[in-house]
Amino acid sequence: MTVERSAHTETLLPTGKVLLAGGNYGGVLASAELYDPTAGTFTATGNMTVEREWHTATLLPNGMVLVAGGESTLGTLASTELYDPAAGTFAATGSMTAARYAHSATLLPSGKVLIAGGWSGNTTVLAELYDPLVGTFTAAGSMTVARANHTATFLQTGMVLIVGGSDDPSAELYDEVAGTFAETGNITASRRLHTATLLDTGKVLIAGGGSDKGILASAELYE
Repeated sequence: MTVERSAHTETLLPTGKVLLAGGNYGGVLASAELYDPTAGTFTATGNMTVEREWHTATLLPNGMVLVAGGESTLGTLASTELYDPAAGTFAATGSMTAARYAHSATLLPSGKVLIAGGWSGNTTVLAELYDPLVGTFTAAGSMTVARANHTATFLQTGMVLIVGGSDDPSAELYDEVAGTFAETGNITASRRLHTATLLDTGKVLIAGGGSDKGILASAELYE
């Protein structure tokens, strides 16, 4: 890469390139770069409007990338911005209803983005929706458990599976049609900073992460 970074985001663009944004290396970064898989090279692109780490970056149906929240030298951020791949620039968009980092962001079939949980002074249950048509955020209710460093996976059923990120092995489902969160089966071990991958079978592979007992080698399937 052009810059060392951690706690950044990576987003696959419609062009096939990958946008890497923000993170930390001796300080919080505003820089961004593009990976070109054809050439196998990284090149700098426009800087974000604010330096960020532990933020989210979500590809929208219009090809823009929504960058939301995070931590910076300014503290926990409620601000968001959009990356335009055609122009190679970032521009501010509406602010979230709550400042947060280590949250999740999930694109929904409606084109809206579900922002859930994270740290906002403490872990939060609050969720909100970003509407790209008007560039604004609105409250979307509360999760059943406060979470940060959790995963959120869009399922073939149209639900969003939210797993871990709390001190108990809880999981829940978000229903966009009803606008509600509801508990589902518990994971076998509480975990945070794990991964969750939707498989072709419709199951979700939950793997690794950390807990109060240390780093985990275990994995499990959600069906």
